[in-house]
Amino acid sequence: MTDKIPATVVTGFLGAGKTTLVRHVLANANGRRIALIINEFGDVGVDREVLRGCGDENCADEDMIELANGCICCTVADEFIPTMQALFARSPRPDHIIIETSGLALPQPLVRAFNWPQIKSEVTIDGIVTLVDAAALSEGRFAADHAALDRQRLADEMLDHETPLGELFEDQLVCADLVVVNKTDLISAEELAGVEKQLSSHLRAGTRTVKAAKGVVDMAVLLGLGLASEDNLTGRESHHELEHDGTLHEHDDFDSFSLELPPTASRDALLDSIQRTILKHDILRLKGFAAIAGAPSRLAIQAVGPRINTWFDREWEADEARTTSLVVIGQNPLDREAIEAGLGPA
Repeated sequence: MTDKIPATVVTGFLGAGKTTLVRHVLANANGRRIALIINEFGDVGVDREVLRGCGDENCADEDMIELANGCICCTVADEFIPTMQALFARSPRPDHIIIETSGLALPQPLVRAFNWPQIKSEVTIDGIVTLVDAAALSEGRFAADHAALDRQRLADEMLDHETPLGELFEDQLVCADLVVVNKTDLISAEELAGVEKQLSSHLRAGTRTVKAAKGVVDMAVLLGLGLASEDNLTGRESHHELEHDGTLHEHDDFDSFSLELPPTASRDALLDSIQRTILKHDILRLKGFAAIAGAPSRLAIQAVGPRINTWFDREWEADEARTTSLVVIGQNPLDREAIEAGLGPA
């Protein structure tokens, strides 16, 4: 057991702050060689680019592996296992592996993959960390009120099942060893207490919670848990597995696409068009990089629902095409033509 590489699985709903948390881990690795597997959703490697900009030796390109050909939980045999085997063969081997899953990913199939013979002898799950967006939950977004749903079921047989978003949210929580309640700086103490009460009904016995702002969590809380989660699967089953005897899920409820736009003359005008388009089309997540005319640096954009965060992350490289590249994620189907028109130049 002492020779196994510990791995931390970081999951959480869209925009909960997974990449910010991982960046914090890399910047505070204290000499540990950390390998990172990023499971993007969409064609633009936004999360990888954000992590590359952390300016730390633990952000070396060779230690970052991006799986962009679908949800990691659906491509275990084809992509995840070969990727892990390549990490095992490195010299020196990583001291720790961080796996950042897509916001649409169920962690359960991935956790079970750690019991595959090619994996189990080499690596163990140190812990499964799930992030939640406290501000979103306080607004009633991506949260489930079981009592209200039960009352509605009694009155309407059409409401026998929770929405796919609600099920996915619960499935990520029930699989967690540690829940990071992130973005607590955006809500009041009273609202936070309400969020914690909501979460408590979905957690397995013994699951710990920790409050955070901007993904900052003590490293001693995140790493070195030594839980071997792959050996403790009881109680982590997803809704789909419980209802369909372990059959893996699909992502037909979600849609995503990438688009490129020419540089915009005004940062404010671009952000205004993004906000209007998000509200009009109920976009769950939008992220990417924008080119602002006359600006030497690219503008990083991260939007969760109507909340948009931006910052200039680095200067454009001399041979780099100055275009705006965005990934849009929402419930299926997205009206791509209308969204592109809304985001495009006036």
